[in-house]
Amino acid sequence: MKQERGDEIYGQNVVRELAKEGEKKDSVATGCTLKEDLVLKTFRLLVADLCQQFKGGHPGGAIGMAAIGVALWKYVMDYAPHTPDFVDRDRFVLSNGHTCLFQYCFLHLTGYKAMTLDQLKSYHSHRVDALCPGHPEIEHQGIEVTTGPLGQGIANAVGLAVASKNLAATFNKPDFDMIRGRIWCMVGDACLQEGVGLEAISFAGHMRLNNLTVIYDNNQVTCDGLVSLTNTEDVNMKMRACGWNVIDIPNGFFDVHNIVKALKSSKESDKPTFVNVHTIIGVGSAVAGDAVAHGAAFGADDVSNMKKVYGFLPEESFVISDEVREFFSDLPARGETLVQQWEERLKGYVHAYPEMGNDLKARLQGELPEKWETLIPHEFPNKPTASRASSGMVLNPLAKACKQFLVGTADLSPSVNMAWQGKVDFEPPELETGSYHGRYIHYGVREHAMAAISNGIAAYHPGMFIPVTSSFFMFYLYAAPAVRMGALQHLQVIHVATHDTIGMGEDGPTHQPIELAALYRAMPNLLYIRPGDSEETAGAWSVAISARHSSSIISTSRHTLPQLMPLTRRDGVSKGAYVLRQCSPTADLTIIGVGSELSLAVNVADALENQSALKVRIVSFPCQRLFEAQTVDYREEVLQRRAGVPAVVIEPYAANGWERYANAAVCMNTSRFGQSLPGPTAYKFFGFETALIARRIREYMTKIRSDSGLLKEFTEMTHASLDHTY
Repeated sequence: MKQERGDEIYGQNVVRELAKEGEKKDSVATGCTLKEDLVLKTFRLLVADLCQQFKGGHPGGAIGMAAIGVALWKYVMDYAPHTPDFVDRDRFVLSNGHTCLFQYCFLHLTGYKAMTLDQLKSYHSHRVDALCPGHPEIEHQGIEVTTGPLGQGIANAVGLAVASKNLAATFNKPDFDMIRGRIWCMVGDACLQEGVGLEAISFAGHMRLNNLTVIYDNNQVTCDGLVSLTNTEDVNMKMRACGWNVIDIPNGFFDVHNIVKALKSSKESDKPTFVNVHTIIGVGSAVAGDAVAHGAAFGADDVSNMKKVYGFLPEESFVISDEVREFFSDLPARGETLVQQWEERLKGYVHAYPEMGNDLKARLQGELPEKWETLIPHEFPNKPTASRASSGMVLNPLAKACKQFLVGTADLSPSVNMAWQGKVDFEPPELETGSYHGRYIHYGVREHAMAAISNGIAAYHPGMFIPVTSSFFMFYLYAAPAVRMGALQHLQVIHVATHDTIGMGEDGPTHQPIELAALYRAMPNLLYIRPGDSEETAGAWSVAISARHSSSIISTSRHTLPQLMPLTRRDGVSKGAYVLRQCSPTADLTIIGVGSELSLAVNVADALENQSALKVRIVSFPCQRLFEAQTVDYREEVLQRRAGVPAVVIEPYAANGWERYANAAVCMNTSRFGQSLPGPTAYKFFGFETALIARRIREYMTKIRSDSGLLKEFTEMTHASLDHTY
């Protein structure tokens, strides 16, 4: 049988004959040596076997990208398989993460200790200890970021490039290049269609991140079929228009040498580089060039036929010859040499620049400055203050003093209060408006990319950076996929949201995020914190900065809030909820106040006590997840539900989730919300007034006294139910 490859025809036994020729050059048309040709065939069959083993997976893209992988891992990237967290390594991101076998196989071949052949064969198995999930995950050696949803990876890669640029501008000296690692990112057609990818591409071009090379696996196939079903644009022209250097590789499924040349030349560009590598999905298989090759095993007959054509024995699987092993054998030692050279360079750097050297070593350890908490103010203006303003009062001295903070906003600097006096913008020096050592990032109107880029910044090295994003809370719906990805990866990213409730005013329902808190309260490993005044805002920041392995959202108000000190306590925020005001010896009712409406809860409790002689406790409840982390005894002490004290929460959001902590909620009717009114008028329109809420709670208390069974039913006291029975 015969297999067409480029311009040549090969018989089934040619590979074995060619392998004996060692480094002898093959035909110029193929762009690879005979040994490289053997490596490519071995790699493709390994991928085919791994998918065929459990009759599932994504073989086509990985097989088509084989030559790109050989170019990267063998000839271009600087990395250390035996010291995978070596800080000055090149970083590789697989944005088209469904092709994960591409990365897993090269991790195995290049000598990453954890990725044994046995582990490689765990792909799509039932093994719970598998290191080969269906998309790359950050906790495994050699994986820089978790890439699941398409487009996230390329945005993460931009973040890694930002981090590297900032570190280099901060620490490099003419005689000591301490940070010089490059970022390499693989993308497919889908990543270039996703909005987050396009946002990140535009941002990287503007910032002239010439330490970033994106390699496009251009096989012109997506799940539904040919890309021409949906896209007819000139990708290269689009990338050039976005400020990228563009290189085209026509024969990317075999032409290792031209790929190497292109990748190395990208290091000399003054722009980020886009290498358009034309490949064939599933090359060599019966479904080559077809969408079927993307997400299904080829079938036993096809895999057997591929082995015959390539000169392998059909009955043998997972074959990696000594010649192929030898091809990659020098890479671990090469990597350890890089590590030793960098460590020697660090010693010289510390000697020549002691202060900068010690700063760099502290950053490598992820250390925050000693007594950083003393930078958080303990005194705030004794007047009503928007918690977004309080948030700025807390962050600004911290960000000014702590170089770990890279603070950004999605075109909302005047609204979010994140800019400190004397801040320097992160910008390419050519623009003369900032510098790469600047730590304030203008992301433009790119909320999704802002969050995804920040994930990349956080992932650069544990604790090296604390990225901060900022926007309106409603716009974090745009950013939600990236917020979730950062939380899943246990990355410390702090998202600062303002305009978080109906009190934000006249912009109406499009800007009133009454349902969004439920999403973020449910999101794994995310701290969603709503502080009620300046003191609680200080506590929220303290929690978010201390949470080194979690993402956080600090949710603040546009409108001014009464200051409730000394009732409010920053240390109470760290427990998620705490008793703001107790009554003794026993209470009739617990009012739960949350965030911007905490002062309203206090007013309602006062009205109930003064007008109805009810004994009312008040609980401030800024963070459900932090509260869940407390002991059972503490949670019972705060809520006292076992003691039979009914609890009513006041929050102008959808009530979802509060049934775990309260018997009833004064909340928003999700079918009847949304009105463009000034903040105070909006609260009045929706019934969030002291007298009205007090009346509703009194009626509720009367009903549960006559029918205690109602306590077992969660009651929503929405505006629509005002004049109706519960």
